[in-house]
Amino acid sequence: MPNNLEASIDIAAAPDKVWAILADLNRIAEITPTTLKMIALGGVRDGAFTVNVNKVGWKVYPTTSRIVTFEPNTSFAFRMNENRTVWRYDLEPTATGTKVVQTRTVDAKGLPGWLRGAIKVGMGGEQKFEADLVAGMEETLRRIKAAAER
Repeated sequence: MPNNLEASIDIAAAPDKVWAILADLNRIAEITPTTLKMIALGGVRDGAFTVNVNKVGWKVYPTTSRIVTFEPNTSFAFRMNENRTVWRYDLEPTATGTKVVQTRTVDAKGLPGWLRGAIKVGMGGEQKFEADLVAGMEETLRRIKAAAER
């Protein structure tokens, strides 16, 4: 069964500065190693449908999602339509700036069977796939930190 995943980082910048980076989908390719584009139809807001272009290695593929949480300076989350996972960023003010926690939560139904098969056959199995996801989450948080602390 797929696991829920989490990574976090402390950033020496106020939540509003971190939020400005996260909420600006034009910067998505700058902060994530796998998403080239994320377009929110009708603007970035609760309930917005997004069209995404992703890249892993030489593979480029589209996905779609719906923004399920959009609370300025606090929380941003979107649910992937293809696999029902929720990707979330929570911002917590700290004495020195902001703690950002990124999570991937798997739906109670689990991943669709076709995706579990693809992970097993084409991505080295769930353990390797999830390790790669966590490494990507950590890279994303490092990039957000670098951008916010400039």
